[in-house]
Amino acid sequence: MTTAATRSPFDLTGRRAVVTGAGRGLGQGVALGLARAGADLVLLGRPGSQVDTEKAVRELGRDVEVLDLDVADLDAVQQVCAEVNQRHRVDVLVNNAGTIERADAVDVEPAAWQRVLDVNLTGLFFLCQQLGRPMVERGSGKVVSIASLLSFQGGIRVPAYAASKHAVAGITKALANEWAPAGVQVNAIAPGYMATDNTAALRADPDRSRQILERIPAGRWGSPADVAGAAVFLSSPASDYVNGHVLVVDGGWMAR
Repeated sequence: MTTAATRSPFDLTGRRAVVTGAGRGLGQGVALGLARAGADLVLLGRPGSQVDTEKAVRELGRDVEVLDLDVADLDAVQQVCAEVNQRHRVDVLVNNAGTIERADAVDVEPAAWQRVLDVNLTGLFFLCQQLGRPMVERGSGKVVSIASLLSFQGGIRVPAYAASKHAVAGITKALANEWAPAGVQVNAIAPGYMATDNTAALRADPDRSRQILERIPAGRWGSPADVAGAAVFLSSPASDYVNGHVLVVDGGWMAR
């Protein structure tokens, strides 16, 4: 018989996690990882984008609710978060939704810049605020945001994305400073080069793929499952003394 004393510190049974942008790639991998660890889910994302993830979560025997949300729409963020807080006790928030625009810095249009910041930074902060407030009030909860290697590096032709991901690291530390005393852990994950749709062109280019793999000590591209393991850790009691940390999951890229 499993009791509180014998339960694994990575067990999420009885906890509810909200995941944004869980329709594919890393977001889907994280959602399924949390479900396998026992968490019930609320998936927030574009209309119709999370059907496959919802089905897979149900097949794992977990409860799941899907709500449409454009995280760049702050009125919608407030409305959806109010609905979620009314129906559920949210124990974990995973901010995965993000976007990227590629252009030479001299050619970046204001609208493209603003869209990246609205999704990756502003929407993320207000999701933290709206869903984190009840966590702070009751004295427990976990926030996990998906940062990037470009939280540390500048990248090429993605100035808005690099700025937004640097800011995700900053928000993570700022919220940790405020919320850790209230029993809420705020952390982030910085994925390295992952085998997802976003890197399909890179992986299809033999020269670029070789250059990338030569720098990764693990010698392979990462997978959504690699990030899911980190997300389970940061969402579970196993990380109760981890605050304001950006966990790099990159096969050793940053070490090289």
